[in-house]
This record gives sequence, structure tokens and C-alpha cells, in this order.
Amino acid sequence: MNDAPEVLVIGAGVAGMEASLLLSKAGAKVHLVERTSYTGGTSVLFEQVYPDLECATCMLSPRQQDLLQDPNIEALTLSLVEGVREEGKGFIVTVKKKARFVDPSACIGCGACYDPCPVSAPNEAEQGLSQRKAIHVPFTGALPNVPSIDRELCIRFHGKECQACKEACAFEAINFEQQEESVEIRVDSILVATGSQIMDLRPLARYGLDSVPEVYHALQLERLFAQNGPSSGNIVMRDGKTPRSVALIHCAGRAEKGYCSGVCCMYLLKFNQYFRAKSPDVELHELYIDMTIPGQDAERFYQKMIAGGTDMIRTNDARVENRSGRPCVLYTDASGQKRELTVDMVILAPALEPHGSTAALAKTLGIEIGERGYVKVDEGLRSSRPGIYVVGGAAGPKDVAESVAEAHAAVAEMLSGHREAER
Repeated sequence: MNDAPEVLVIGAGVAGMEASLLLSKAGAKVHLVERTSYTGGTSVLFEQVYPDLECATCMLSPRQQDLLQDPNIEALTLSLVEGVREEGKGFIVTVKKKARFVDPSACIGCGACYDPCPVSAPNEAEQGLSQRKAIHVPFTGALPNVPSIDRELCIRFHGKECQACKEACAFEAINFEQQEESVEIRVDSILVATGSQIMDLRPLARYGLDSVPEVYHALQLERLFAQNGPSSGNIVMRDGKTPRSVALIHCAGRAEKGYCSGVCCMYLLKFNQYFRAKSPDVELHELYIDMTIPGQDAERFYQKMIAGGTDMIRTNDARVENRSGRPCVLYTDASGQKRELTVDMVILAPALEPHGSTAALAKTLGIEIGERGYVKVDEGLRSSRPGIYVVGGAAGPKDVAESVAEAHAAVAEMLSGHREAER
């Protein structure tokens, strides 16, 4: 091996970005593979992060810029790991790079190509709260600020003679002939930072998501409050009005998952600030099974959030029904009494679960999965296969601070292991 290691980082969320920048600073060459077209992961969709309610974009954007401009970091967006085989003391990794159909070196991110596109679909990054075109960036401020064309949606790839986006581009950045390609990369070690995801609550009828008016999950509220979101930071209902009463339901889907995700309580408490920032007189009710408050900072945050008069309700059977076009929460209170609570809006905190790509990626990498579907790790953040490390939500539910701390710890382990192998 060379004196400076080469490392593959899988996932460009908070943990993956932090690890990549730390490795680069230590002199390593980093190949950062990200399945989406942007960096920042789920956290880049937030407006604020607890406990200090720091602006998430202000915190992450400089890191994203540093990442994309770092000569030691090769950022491979719209890319997937297809195969891994050992070679000597390292690995040969096969990465499939999907076609973007837009030349990043020619595109200036002006967005002139969006409006002429004749087709639209729900925007996944905006949690279905807005529409996007076949050529798009997922949200305002996404980095890199280079659009991609959704081949499944673009009518040109389905027999129609359309080149509206190409005709609108003054910089000749659109290239319909671009092909996906597979590349092989030799690395000394691998870091898995693919994160976790919220549970899909739509199959659970008791929560009313997508069936009862004005029921939203937590990431949808994050996008409603975000200044770069579909409503420009205004928390409004689908009729454009501001909610005057809100029920926030913790632990949604916990019974099915069989475990506490650990971080949901804190981000749902954060929503107290979101609502009060927009409507100080809003009536807030938080329904929870158990309240997980980890540490002194979290305790201070909890006390601050409920000081505004939030109605804290302990129950383990909250469900949502449609009452004359408004959501009604039915629950049993601590005394055993059946209660009903009709509000303007309901926010659900879904349980966290392994990212949908975790099982397939683990099989490709040849590493073990734990009993809850997350990647199995030991105390040194090592996977079951030597040379492969795991951080953040890939190993279990984590908040931003814990994910960043694990990135630091894993980088130290990786660099230490490299030095040992060099001896």
C-alpha cells in the first residue's frame, strides 16, 4: 500500500461527508459514492437541528462546498456499489455511475431547462408536497447544483421526439446520448454511511396518513418549515391556512418495529419551536408512549420546548380518524378514560428503520446484518468483514451529533489500522 490510504465512503450524508473531509485532511484519497444526485443526506432537508436549533443549511452548506471542491475527494453522485472483491490487503470496488444526461462542466445551474419540460411527477425530496419535472434538481440549494434527467419520466426515452430542455439550454449542457458506466476503484478500506429512513406509515390505517386530511409525517413538516421548501417556510395546510391546533404523535409504528428509535422524541419536540415561530398562539398537544430525553442538553431543550404550554399526553393507543374533514385523534389517557381530540393538523413521528438499500448493500459487501436489519458492528465501528467500517444511521438510529462523533471515531480507527498494516 501507499503511505496515503485510499478509502471508499458509501453515503454522502452528515456522517459520510464528515468522514470524507477528515480523511482528506489526513492525506487520504477518498472516493465518495452517493446514490442520489445531491450531498447532505436527510439532514440537508431540515431547517434547524436540536438542541441549539442551529440552521441546518448554514451548518451543512459550507461542508458540502468544501467536499465538492476538495481535490482529494472524488464525489460520485447518482452512483451505486455493484461489487467488492479482496485484493491483497485491500479491495477492488465496482461502482455503477448512472447517466445524468447533463454535463456538470457546462451547466451553470440557471434552471432555464425546467419549465419547458412537459411532464411532472411528485417530488420525492420534497416528500410529495410539490411537483418536479423530468429534468430537475431535488430542491432549491441542492449541491451540486446540477440537474439530472429522470429517464423513467422523460418522454424522450419513451418514444417521443422531445428535446425541450435541450433547446432551452444556452450552454449545450444537455446530452441525451450519455450512458451509465461501471468503474473499478482500488481502496484500502471502506466506510458505510448510508443512514436510516423513516418508516412508511401509509399501510397502517390507524394513523390516517394519505387518507385523513391534514395528516403529515415529520419530514413533510421539515419541508414545510424550510425556507427553501415548497411553501417557502410557511407551515400551512393544503387550503393555504395556518393551523391553529396541532397534535404531534410520537412513536408512530413503534409497535410494529418493536423498539424505540431513540431520536424521534427530540425532533418532534423541536416542532414546538417550528409552530410557535410561525403562530405563537397555536394550541399544541404531544401524545407519547415514553419520552426519551438523552442527557443534560436534551433535558434543557425539553423543558424549554414544553414551557410554552404544550399539552403533554401519555398514551399508547393514539389513532387518527376523519371527522367532517378534520383529523380527530382518539386515545386512552393515563387514567384509562377514552378521549377524542379534534385538531387542524396532525404530525406523526415515524419509527426509524434501516435504509431500503441496506440489505442489498450488505450482501454486496459481504458483511452481516443485525437482528433489526441494521448493519452489525462491534465497539470499534468495525463490520463483520475486516477493513469495512460502519457509522451513523447505517448501524442504528442516530441524531446528527452522534453521527458526526462516530465519523470522527471511525476515521481514527481506519487511519490507525492503515498504519498498522504498513508496518
